[in-house]
Amino acid sequence: MAKIQLNGKKVLFKSNCSLFDLLKKYKLTNKKVAIEHNGVIVPKINYKKINLKNNDKIEIVHFIGGG
Repeated sequence: MAKIQLNGKKVLFKSNCSLFDLLKKYKLTNKKVAIEHNGVIVPKINYKKINLKNNDKIEIVHFIGGG
């Protein structure tokens, strides 16, 4: 298990899971999101390439339309 920080909260997640797997777990795969991984914005094309490791810091922001 990897102990990560997700949007400021400590959570446990399976090791070697990708950022895309994290989005699937929280049902955000069909949403417009931005992910910051250890202080760096990750392009969407890399979501399946980056695996979670112990002590990673992840910030996920999803966009909501309105007016």
